[in-house]
Amino acid sequence: MKQTLLVIDDEKDIRNLLARTLELEGYVVETAQDAKSGLKTLSRQEIYVVIADVKLPDMHGLSLVADIKEHYPETEVICLTAFGNIQDGVQAMKNGAFDYLVKGDDNPKIIPLVAKAAEKAALQLRLKHFQEKAKRPYGFEQIIGHSKAVQQVIAMAQKVSQTDTTVLLTGPTGTGKEVFAHAIHYEGHRKAEPFMAVNCSAFGKDLLESEMYGHKAGAFTGAVKDKKGLLEEAHRGTLFLDEIGEMPLDLQAKLLRVLESGTFIKVGDTKETEVDVRIIAATNKNLEEESEKGNFREDLYYRLSVFQISMPALAERKEDIPLLAAYFLKQFSLKQKKKVAGMTEDYLEALRQHTWRGNIRELRNVIERSVILCDTDRLTIELLPFDFLSPKNTGIQTGIFRLKDLEKQHIRQVLAYAQGNKTKAAELLDIGLTTLYQKIKDYNL
Repeated sequence: MKQTLLVIDDEKDIRNLLARTLELEGYVVETAQDAKSGLKTLSRQEIYVVIADVKLPDMHGLSLVADIKEHYPETEVICLTAFGNIQDGVQAMKNGAFDYLVKGDDNPKIIPLVAKAAEKAALQLRLKHFQEKAKRPYGFEQIIGHSKAVQQVIAMAQKVSQTDTTVLLTGPTGTGKEVFAHAIHYEGHRKAEPFMAVNCSAFGKDLLESEMYGHKAGAFTGAVKDKKGLLEEAHRGTLFLDEIGEMPLDLQAKLLRVLESGTFIKVGDTKETEVDVRIIAATNKNLEEESEKGNFREDLYYRLSVFQISMPALAERKEDIPLLAAYFLKQFSLKQKKKVAGMTEDYLEALRQHTWRGNIRELRNVIERSVILCDTDRLTIELLPFDFLSPKNTGIQTGIFRLKDLEKQHIRQVLAYAQGNKTKAAELLDIGLTTLYQKIKDYNL
């Protein structure tokens, strides 16, 4: 995966030139014209190195260094200035900067300096991710659900976890296949070794090949040094291949060789690399049908499906919805720093009646949305998206009898459906925009 850098400079030409130079070195580069927008970028994505001008319009660069290192300690910062002085350089280093360069003197130095800073940041970020993963419970006891459907799946997964057998997890998107893959790994004898994961649908063929198998320096443009692939990183551990049905056919042949011989050839290499890796694959496709169509190798399908586990859709385990909803409610109440203690019965009944095409992932998103919108200590039915308003969730069924209360609920639902667009909501309600604004005020919506 490419490393992302952030260039912060209020001079557009310098900012763009530096960004283009770094992009040619194979980095992904974000840019910002001031400290505020730079910090916003840092808050929403993982940045390896920040290259920041010391003289910014809204904050001194040295203060920015201290702010970044306080909130994003794994990110490295390189300071740039048009007028270097020893005092600023010393203070920058004290505040946690990786280094300090004078503009004009930085051209031959910036690329190797960024490479060193990025390498240090990569090590720190990897350690951070490992520590975070070590804190997370991945065992089967953490899988939520008491329904017969999910308990049968857990029982099967527990048995296969004690072996090195290849596992194929099938079922609709959002049913928790990666959660089960983690549990199988961490309950087995490989639990102290790496668990690596890759989504086969997230990369093009060449990039997926490089991510999985690694490459030798010079194998292609931008391959400046040898790189270990995920198979090598997962040596003695587990590699989870999500969306295996999206893997290109020629890469399927390469994976089949790994499964049969434990060897592969890196991109640009001439000799084999040996690995001891357990493979867990997942798909929402019917691979048997895909192989009949010629989209998936039949021999690979049979090799992967030595032990196949079919994950139940949420609609097949609706008795687990209250438990899952309560779990997500607690999670997002803490995240949003809100004291939401529970759900009303009509809210819970609406969850039970929903079709859940997106399965657990959809339920998780619905609860998060409800917590964000909630202004009381309980989740109520009007916080649900518009498509939850079925005949079973009308005012009579939910205990709402007064016309104005039903109107309030309906207006709230339509506003949610229109994503807050009051003009669109007024059109859907077939009332004037002024009337809608008055009702929003009257009902305190």
